Amino acid sequence: MSNTPFRIGPNSIIQTAAALEASFGKEQAEELLRKIGQGHLIGNLPTEMVEESKFHALVTALDREIGSQKTGAILEESGSRTAQYLLRVRIPGLFQKLLKILPAGPAFSLFLFAISKNAWTFAGSGEFTYTTGRKPSITVVVTHPSVPVVGSFYLGTFTYLLEQLVNPNVKIKADIREEGGAITCRYGCSI
Repeated sequence: MSNTPFRIGPNSIIQTAAALEASFGKEQAEELLRKIGQGHLIGNLPTEMVEESKFHALVTALDREIGSQKTGAILEESGSRTAQYLLRVRIPGLFQKLLKILPAGPAFSLFLFAISKNAWTFAGSGEFTYTTGRKPSITVVVTHPSVPVVGSFYLGTFTYLLEQLVNPNVKIKADIREEGGAITCRYGCSI
């Protein structure tokens, strides 16, 4: 096994900083980042893939400082913002149009199949799986040390993407728990 750290997309940090600023205002968000030892991010957000440890350190520090409820709301917004970026820049327009004309079940299956090919960009050292059929679900297992509230980031991302591409009325029920040294984030989907 390689000792090279796993990397994930920079939007995990970029959009979390943006969600903090949207929630707290620029000054208070910057003050908070300094207080939790993340002041290096101010005016210096990443522009390329980042070590997953940096995102999990940010999440853990936020959770410790402002609590899981506020951190969860920030991360859900961050995930939603990340999804908006993906729709603008990463997911081809033709593919988006195709998904929107398909029935929800096949659209869900095709979309998650496509996502699985690049899951490393958000799962890092963790795992990404999904099920289709009568009870479709998405699972992200976070194996890097983190806190359960990190699951709110994925919840925000998947909710926004599925609403835009599969069914605007999608409902997702999150079940996030620590299991065997990892954090298992299961998202049951009603599409």
